[in-house]
Order: sequence, then structure tokens, then C-alpha cells
Amino acid sequence: MNYCYAGKENDREKAFNAIWSNEINAVFSDVARYYDRANNYASLGLLNRLRNRFISTIDIQPQHKVLDVCAGTNVIGISLLKKQPELDVYAADRSIAMQQVGRDRALHHGFQIKSFICDVHHLPFPDNYFDVVTLQWATRHLRVINVFSEINRVLKPGGHFYHCDMLRPANKLVEQAYYIYLKLLMGVIPRLFRSGPASLKCRDYFIQAIRLFYSTEELSALLAELGFKNVIGNSVLGGTVGFHKALKPLTDVA
Repeated sequence: MNYCYAGKENDREKAFNAIWSNEINAVFSDVARYYDRANNYASLGLLNRLRNRFISTIDIQPQHKVLDVCAGTNVIGISLLKKQPELDVYAADRSIAMQQVGRDRALHHGFQIKSFICDVHHLPFPDNYFDVVTLQWATRHLRVINVFSEINRVLKPGGHFYHCDMLRPANKLVEQAYYIYLKLLMGVIPRLFRSGPASLKCRDYFIQAIRLFYSTEELSALLAELGFKNVIGNSVLGGTVGFHKALKPLTDVA
């Protein structure tokens, strides 16, 4: 592993291990009831457009096994089932509260999504099991190398991994403006949605998680280093959001 990425992951671990281990689950339990509305507000109404763009990049076929990692409220799984109802969709998430919202939402639309409450750093699935794996809006809260390696493990050879998240802009001026905007949001959204103490305690963390995260180009390089091929990364909104598509090769190439 390139020291650049191993070193960055060590820095993230040191900075956020206590929050990831002891606090983040309480945060998502707190926000589950308004999570999607708050994200739409924070994106200035662009969330649906971003989601549709992400869904449009995902190649799926009938009977495909699809795993949505950090599935949250199952928005992606539901969107994929609307696109192709004959999918076999699995959801993995550590938050019982988020998945309760997600299960209710899926049933409301007439869909069945297999839910697994688990630590996504250790996915409870066999090797080479899924045709497609997705992960969105959560990677900055994870040990990236561990999770991406697990995703590679459970993907079938020839399967694809699709990712999107808030990223660290490569442009320094955009980056600084972005942090100012995020700080304003962290002052408004908790009051607007009457957040509980767990969310209020982690307001600074959500900004620091971006500061220590990856740019679109860095994440592309990391995916390639972990063995994915044909990695495509695209930035939108000045690099504050990135989309990635990556292939698990049919055979290991020396």
C-alpha cells in the first residue's frame, strides 16, 4: 500500500477512532427520522439530481445480486428496484434506526430488500457473491482501505463497484469556501430539525471528516491500488462531490 494512503488512513484513524467507535451510531439513530430531508436541505435541493445522476451510472441486469453498503434509509436500493424490479437487493448498515426507516420505505413501495445490521468493515457475505456493490454518502465515516477491500472481496470477478460521496475539493479556494458553507449548515440544520445531543456533539467532526478525506483523483488512485480496474472518477459541484465506477477484474493481472 502506498504510504500516502496508508498514512492518511492512520491520520484519520487517530483523529476519529473514538467518534467512529463510540458516537457515530448514536448520531445516525438521532437523525434517522429526518436524514433525507436534512440532506436535501443541505444540498440546496440538489440531492435528487445528484442521486439520479448516480443511479444513471449503474449498469444492472435482471437477477443481479446488488449490495448497498451503508444503505441507510434504502433510497439507493429502492431507486435501483424502480429501474430494474428483478434485482436481488441486499442492504448492509450498522444503524438499526436507519434501516428501520429504510425497511418501511421499501415496503411502502412494494419492494423487499434483505437487511443486514453489521459492521461494514467485515461484510457477512461470501467471496465473489455480488454482481454490483454501491456505497454512497458514508465513506468519510469509514476506514476506507478496509471497506473497499471488503467490497472487492464480495464482488464477483467482472462485477462493478459504484461510489459517491462528499469529497475534499482539490482546488484550495473551493475547499476553503466549502468549509465556510459547511460550518454555516452545522449551525442551522441542528436547530431546524431539532437534533439531539449526539448530533450536536459531532458538528465539528462533520467538517473535519472532509478536511482529512480524499479528493476525487486521490480516491481513484486508491481504488486502483487496491486492485480495481477501469476506475472512472468524476467530480461535480467544484469537486465537493465525486462519483466513481470501478471493475473487479476477471483474473488477477501481475
